[in-house]
Amino acid sequence: MLEKRLNPRFDWTLMLSTLLATGLGLLMLYSATHLQGGALFWRQLAWLGVGLTAMLVVVMVDYRFWASLALPAYIGCCLLLVYVLVTARAISGARSWLELGAFNFQPAEMAKLATVLMLARYVEEKKGFGLSGMSLLTLAGITGIPVMLILAQNDLGSTLAFAPLLFVVIVLSGIRWKALMVMGLVGILMIPATFFLLKPYQQERVRTFMDPMSDPQGAGWQVLQSRIAVGSGGLWGKGLFGGWQGQLSFLPESHTDFILSVLAEELGFAGAACALIVYFVILSRIVAAARSARDRLGAYIAMGVAAIIGSQVLINIGVILGLMPTTGITLPLMSYGGSSLVSTLIALGLVLNVRMRCLVN
Repeated sequence: MLEKRLNPRFDWTLMLSTLLATGLGLLMLYSATHLQGGALFWRQLAWLGVGLTAMLVVVMVDYRFWASLALPAYIGCCLLLVYVLVTARAISGARSWLELGAFNFQPAEMAKLATVLMLARYVEEKKGFGLSGMSLLTLAGITGIPVMLILAQNDLGSTLAFAPLLFVVIVLSGIRWKALMVMGLVGILMIPATFFLLKPYQQERVRTFMDPMSDPQGAGWQVLQSRIAVGSGGLWGKGLFGGWQGQLSFLPESHTDFILSVLAEELGFAGAACALIVYFVILSRIVAAARSARDRLGAYIAMGVAAIIGSQVLINIGVILGLMPTTGITLPLMSYGGSSLVSTLIALGLVLNVRMRCLVN
């Protein structure tokens, strides 16, 4: 049972901001897909019900209990990643979906959350400060196993949030700045080498990111159409259900990776700015929960969630503006995708849990 003494500490600002983001996402999803029957809208609404129920369950039980399940949850997610890699059929070129009747579930999304718990528990057990070289390698290994499995599924986008997560945990662990600078330098030097590890179509996305007009009908199409959608919205937009790029399917994946482009076209710069303000409020409340946490474990969990959500928001914005190559990463809470929505709501449930128990003995 949820203890009454915890209720006053429930972060209603975070909860209402979360509901506002999901509501705005549902509205944009309906706008982008209603001409095709609106089935995706109702499916997302069903996932929202699942996510909110899971979020409530997570809030009701102390986060230290959920952290105690980090290892089995992590192993279970890794086994699911192996299972879909071996058995799943390819969807949009990636073998990353577990088919559950009429619904598809992506274990990679839950793997992010399991990795957050695993890293937080490991660092907390090490007392957080002065991690040894072997400990840093262990952290990299914990992060690297799901990353390699997801990359093997040909799903680059889902891996992009793991690096910021690892970076945040290492910084919070109290690593010396000189060691951090060396690690950063090594990471930067490895970027050119990773280009040659990408699939041919992924390399082409990087090339067209630099010059979309080099292939306007192919790899550069999404970026160009996204820029058109964002630019044509102007200050106030074309009006709800009035966008051409999303409504007439000129913009591929408008209901997933480019949902913010649909919003910018229909509600303009003002609407997009409001959406970004909502995300800023969400992230600021997550950081506030970390700062007020009763122990390091709670702080690590909250900051891990902030790293996952914040990095995905920044990358998605960069993609729709043409500032980053197209990666296939969704906008948390707003993009279509039950796996992403449910895992994000569970993650925010953990943050609410940390905040509620911040000063309880």
